[in-house]
Amino acid sequence: MIFRKALWDKGYHYRKNYTALPGSPDIVLTKYKIAIFCDGEFFHGKDWDRLKLRLEKDKNGDYWIKKITKNMERDEEINKQLMFKGWTVLRFWKNDIEKNTNECVKAVEEAVFDISVSR
Repeated sequence: MIFRKALWDKGYHYRKNYTALPGSPDIVLTKYKIAIFCDGEFFHGKDWDRLKLRLEKDKNGDYWIKKITKNMERDEEINKQLMFKGWTVLRFWKNDIEKNTNECVKAVEEAVFDISVSR
């Protein structure tokens, strides 16, 4: 919510959970063809090597390793599909959004600028 509010306050009009695109991006700036995903660290495998080592010691580790690996593979496939369709894909970690909202907004603004210049 804080990220969406920050984008709205900057004047960016977006759609949320846009089912017309692969992966149903959390935020879509249709005007610029930017798809934004807000990923949870655990389920999308942030610092995967370290997380995987920790999971290997857990009781249900095999289940989680398999599930998170599939999630990461799916994320990569969705990125490829969107880029093939001409979309710019941005992915942010949930904690980065919460702690560094302005940095995430700047990344979006840079993508918008790059797209605007290339048109």
